[in-house]
Amino acid sequence: MQELIQRRRRAGLVARSAELDLFRANFDTPPEDERHRFLFHVHGNAGVGKTFLVREFEQIARERGALTAYVDESAGSVPEALEVMCRQFAAQRRRFKSLERLLVSHRERLHEAEAAALAALAPEAEGTPSAGSMAVARAGLAGLGMVPGVGPFAGILDPAQLAQGADRLRAGLSARFRSHEDVQLVLSPESALTPVLVDELSDAAADVPWAVLLLDTYEQTGRFLDGWLHDLMTTDRHGLLPATIVVVTAGQRRADPARWSGFADHMTALPLAPFTEAEVRGLLAARGVVADPVVAEVLRLTGGLPVLVSTLAESRPTGPDDVEDPSVTAVDRFLKWEQDPVRRAAALAGALPRWLDADVFGAVLEGSEAERECGDSQLDELYGWLRGLPFVGEQASRLRYHDVVRAPMLRMQRTWFPRGWAERQRRLAAVFRRWREEVEAGRDTAELWADEEWRELRLAESYHLLCARERSVPAQALRDLVEACDQGESVTGRWTRLLEDAGRDAGLEAVARWGRELSEALDAGGTHAVMVRLLDRLPSPPPPSRTSGRDAGRRLRRHPTVDDDRDLLAAPVNRAAHPAAVPTRALSPEQWPQSGEPLDEEPQHTGPSSAPPPGDELSRDLPWGAPPPGAAPPGTASEEDTWDDAPWGDLPPDSTVPDDGEWADEGGGAWSGGSGGAWGSPAPVGALPDGALDEDVLPDGAPDGGEHEPPDWQDVVLSPQTAVRIHRSQAVALATRGDYAAALFHLRRAAALAPDDAGILALMGEYHRARQMYSAALRDLRKALTLDPAHSYAWASLGATRLALGNPAAALADLDRALELEPDYPWALIRRARAWRELGDPARQLADLDRAVLLQPDSPWAHCERGDALRAAGRDEEALVHFDRALTLDPAYTSAYASRGVTLSRLGRHTEALADLDRALEQSPSYAWARTQRDEVRRRLDDSAHPPAHDSAHGPEHGPDPS
Repeated sequence: MQELIQRRRRAGLVARSAELDLFRANFDTPPEDERHRFLFHVHGNAGVGKTFLVREFEQIARERGALTAYVDESAGSVPEALEVMCRQFAAQRRRFKSLERLLVSHRERLHEAEAAALAALAPEAEGTPSAGSMAVARAGLAGLGMVPGVGPFAGILDPAQLAQGADRLRAGLSARFRSHEDVQLVLSPESALTPVLVDELSDAAADVPWAVLLLDTYEQTGRFLDGWLHDLMTTDRHGLLPATIVVVTAGQRRADPARWSGFADHMTALPLAPFTEAEVRGLLAARGVVADPVVAEVLRLTGGLPVLVSTLAESRPTGPDDVEDPSVTAVDRFLKWEQDPVRRAAALAGALPRWLDADVFGAVLEGSEAERECGDSQLDELYGWLRGLPFVGEQASRLRYHDVVRAPMLRMQRTWFPRGWAERQRRLAAVFRRWREEVEAGRDTAELWADEEWRELRLAESYHLLCARERSVPAQALRDLVEACDQGESVTGRWTRLLEDAGRDAGLEAVARWGRELSEALDAGGTHAVMVRLLDRLPSPPPPSRTSGRDAGRRLRRHPTVDDDRDLLAAPVNRAAHPAAVPTRALSPEQWPQSGEPLDEEPQHTGPSSAPPPGDELSRDLPWGAPPPGAAPPGTASEEDTWDDAPWGDLPPDSTVPDDGEWADEGGGAWSGGSGGAWGSPAPVGALPDGALDEDVLPDGAPDGGEHEPPDWQDVVLSPQTAVRIHRSQAVALATRGDYAAALFHLRRAAALAPDDAGILALMGEYHRARQMYSAALRDLRKALTLDPAHSYAWASLGATRLALGNPAAALADLDRALELEPDYPWALIRRARAWRELGDPARQLADLDRAVLLQPDSPWAHCERGDALRAAGRDEEALVHFDRALTLDPAYTSAYASRGVTLSRLGRHTEALADLDRALEQSPSYAWARTQRDEVRRRLDDSAHPPAHDSAHGPEHGPDPS
């Protein structure tokens, strides 16, 4: 019967084919071949299928005619392991008679030794133990068996008592045993038994092609077998093993590198991971389980752990409800060898956080029975024990449980103790919040988001609040995700994984699904794709009021083209009252590149944390001077210049966006389960201010029912502030691609939600300027400066707009104000240099450009502008240095090629000049100025006596303007 059962099980084997093929092929490789392996070490977490694989190895070996023996934790010593081997060899009709007789003698002598040991431990009336006796006693206590027969009693005996009896023990053993070999058989049985084993194996090698020893549960048996096996296989201390011996060990830990590293060329490590989805499906299909809902539930509950998959497959479930949670079975296997209830409880508690250090471990145990049972020193000892568990890995001084072990531990605790689960999660969140607040004290938001420690604490706090199912946290997590997108893909990925992990661990499938979708979006299209995905879930702006908007538009449009901005310049500036007025940088139409010119030409500001959004890094994919797609002719109006389509035109003049509190209902949570919580409607929930977690959900506040199942994640609504952030970030991303029309669409959405946000209006003005829609640019920028007179970004863009409209004096005043607010503003310096040029002051023009290059030595634009100014001053050799530098920084800089070509021609290097101008026209065939200059150079090549054409061909700006 047993054989039939085994055959059926083996017939259903669908996994581990690579490991089985490797082991099978080893028998086809002669021992003399360097590819042959004498030792296979299988390792992996409990339940991963090690024993099943070892048993399959045994079957393969027997099919190859091998003599096999399988040993597991039922053996407690080397002699006991050898007894197991002898019995199994005998069952295969191969008796190891000499070894069997010696094992019988060992058992008899061991019984006599136990009697002698007990007699030797009788108290002595006088005398003190010798140093040697005390050493033997200590060895007995430490080794639990070095003093024969004493091991079982060592924990209750005094060391001095053992020491006093050690000499009598030796005397008693000598009197009882007939020879030194008998004494050795008790005191050092391995040294007496192993040579006989080697002889028996050598004799068997004459009759069988292979002998295979399979040593399972090596995390237990390795304590006494590993050193013995190493001596047996790597030394001749016990004799020479036949070359046809193959050994398989299997345990939870890797092979000890200190012991086995020198044997690496002769052994193969076989790490086992959980089954893949395909392997799980195959195993279930072999049991007749093929329904997708059932398979999905098995995958969710088992994590692919083979022993659990097999357990559930045996029951042949027909529906998801038939699949029982195997978490308890899994946990019992992981902690199989640990009987101490305090340690077991500590191991379960340690699974709660995603990572552990000693401080987090102390917080995990706070208030628990384990803490009450242990003092500080014992807690340290407990943490040390936890570090040594086979399913706990350590990296960068932090411990992490293996996922396949942690998942069922969490599921068991969440299912059995739902209220205790929520309370412990809140307690951990409070600890991480306290640590986060200590780190962030006195620092601004921008600085904090760049701090790895702060981000880790924020993630941990959010994770535990999500696991506690606090109603306001999902919306906060999404707000944090928007902030993370500004930090790059790596940081963004940490937040999408947060949603995945918390959703999975807390049993919130909708949250986990959102995390997976956002992670997939990030992988496919970066942070921009994440924003696109989030935009599908934004609340709508307040209802429009177009009549009042048109009236307001007419009032503002009376002065959109005034010749200067004296009214704004006269307004008092209180920078302290406008902390968000730190400028961001804007590129100009003259900066639009031809190809891969870097987007970070302007300095990175490190001002207040509430700095306005980046919006200056515009597209570098358009021909220089060519209007962007959809742009109106310079200075003319388009559909976007009319008030009806202005960003605040759909709102009454006094319209405002309600703050988070006004959006709240009495439910107070972001898990709004009512009919008003649908995506696309105003947020019906009490969203928190950006940058803050809900303090009321922590233990010292009023918990909001975290133990209840929250409604679907689809009911989570972003706050208007977060909606504004997403629209604004999308606008910047689109602008970097040159799609200003789409960028302005998002900014109008943002302005509808935040009509008094000067940063959004400043971006709109700059993007209108980039599209050469100057009337709309003036309107937006003046509105921004009315709201925030200290907004240097808006002043700089307004100056550039005035310059484009042919008013350098007004431009100079606006740019002066921008530089007064921020003296180290390279973009404004370069713009002001152009104003000085138009006003005929080359000395001040060069002074501003010198300052800009000093501030941004790696800016190709700054070097090209300075090169143009030097060339206009007749300093061609100096100009050439800057053009060379610009092209080193950006080999695809079209304007720099054109300018360098003209400079080279002026220096008489016409062939090189022609090559540069050809390159510029290859990149931008519509670059008229470069074409004119190339025609001149070609003529000069025919008649080098004539100088090249004067720079007046550039037009009003006297610089390379590829239109």
